Amino acid sequence: MEQPVLAVLQFCVALVLAPLVPGIVNRVKAVFAGRRGAPLLQTWYDIAKLLGKAAVYSRTTGWVFRAGPVVGLAGVIVALGVLPWAGSGALLSFDGDLILLAGLLGVMRFVTIIAALDTGSAFEGMGASREAWFSSLGEPALLLGLAAIARTRGSISLAGILGVTSFAPGSAGGAVILLVIGALFVVFLAENARIPVDDPNTHLELTMIHEVMVLDHGGVDFAYIQYGATLKLWVLGGLIMSLLVPRTGQWYLDIAAAIGGLAVVAIATGVVESIMARLRLVRVPQLLVAALAMSALGLALALMNNPPTAALNPPSAALNPPSVAR
Repeated sequence: MEQPVLAVLQFCVALVLAPLVPGIVNRVKAVFAGRRGAPLLQTWYDIAKLLGKAAVYSRTTGWVFRAGPVVGLAGVIVALGVLPWAGSGALLSFDGDLILLAGLLGVMRFVTIIAALDTGSAFEGMGASREAWFSSLGEPALLLGLAAIARTRGSISLAGILGVTSFAPGSAGGAVILLVIGALFVVFLAENARIPVDDPNTHLELTMIHEVMVLDHGGVDFAYIQYGATLKLWVLGGLIMSLLVPRTGQWYLDIAAAIGGLAVVAIATGVVESIMARLRLVRVPQLLVAALAMSALGLALALMNNPPTAALNPPSAALNPPSVAR
């Protein structure tokens, strides 16, 4: 199958299957609690129900509040188009696209924050300030982790650093990858408002972070927010999965393995939320700083194992300058 066709196929598969990720998480939590749990397609049912309802806007809100859900959803859809989660290339791929991926996720967060502030509510402003504070620690961990993997793989494109054939955990490169995976999993939980950073099911006013920012959204706008949240789960989970799942070269096997890897990430998320309690807010920055430290350590190991050759081996012309005729 042609590469562009595969890129479109994996993009469409992600758009359809992304709402299954929170369904798997909730089903795992139900198993731990001894309950039957909601159907795996419950998120799709909720989104379809919200799409049939009209949005209600407060008199204090303006165009920023109305544009927030649309721009946020557009940003994460483009981020999905940049990520080659199934190893068959992406719709948009170029050197340095990993910076674009992090930037698009930042845009999604930014428009959510300013939409919350546009309501004029001190309550939503509290959640927006928490989101900005925690993301200021999570984004550097994400960028340093991607930089460490890029240095280890010798590429600055997502297509070149994700989905290798194999890696040895005991090797130096394997140690870098394991450190980055640990850091990215913490970022994954924080960015998606999961336990132990946030609880997506909480309604306690003093502890909400993400949910408090979207309280005034309803109807189709809230459907965009919910669907965008599932795509964000897929994008960040795809980063983690792509560092673990090897590629076979057969497109159908790669897609199946990638979907299975994302299911494993969802199951691990459900297990974490079932065996851990939510951290106190003053402890969340410490967790994110630990993720930042793991990414920084991984980058340091990557630089030690692959030092810049240009600095260590200067060109011979610099060592032996051309002679000047007398």
